[in-house]
Amino acid sequence: MSELDAVRSVLRRQRAHRSFTDQPVPEDVITDILELATRAPSAQNCQPWDFVVVQDPDRRAAIWELASRLWDMGAKDATDGAVPDTMRDDVEHGVRRGFAGAPVSIVVCANAERWDLNLMDSSIWPATQNLMTAATAHGLGSALTTIGTILVDELRAILKLPATLTPLAVIPIGHPPKPLGSSRREPVSEHTHREEFGNGW
Repeated sequence: MSELDAVRSVLRRQRAHRSFTDQPVPEDVITDILELATRAPSAQNCQPWDFVVVQDPDRRAAIWELASRLWDMGAKDATDGAVPDTMRDDVEHGVRRGFAGAPVSIVVCANAERWDLNLMDSSIWPATQNLMTAATAHGLGSALTTIGTILVDELRAILKLPATLTPLAVIPIGHPPKPLGSSRREPVSEHTHREEFGNGW
């Protein structure tokens, strides 16, 4: 397989996983995933990310309990009618049980000592995408979640984060119980324009 074919294969398999087995993820694999995450671009190469790797079951449960509370506080209602019922049910399973079952949760934090917090998105999200892509390449499942970061003070307390670190995402990582296959996406032609809006690709 060529390098390009390998990249295509990984990117097409990148899916949101909401169920995981309890099979541990080796430490060297976690380290490799994190190292590849840091290969992402960042503003002025400031590298404003900090990752908190959470493997302790009680601490993981506490993190995902925050997400479950947010779901009950209104996040569930926000999905009603916005997504198919099957997807809403799948998300609810992840929030209530599935994500907490992943043996690793990685909290992606923005470090305000390295870059302006208001300008952080363009640096943090590429690293987060790299992290999930690397997990996929290792045969692992992951999901991008932000719901657990809304109760930021409580999450900070669980992780003992200093005020300079703001958690922006929590990524569960683990072995999926079954392969999900290729991601489902609309054709590129439905989202792409040639030279100006309205000219088809």
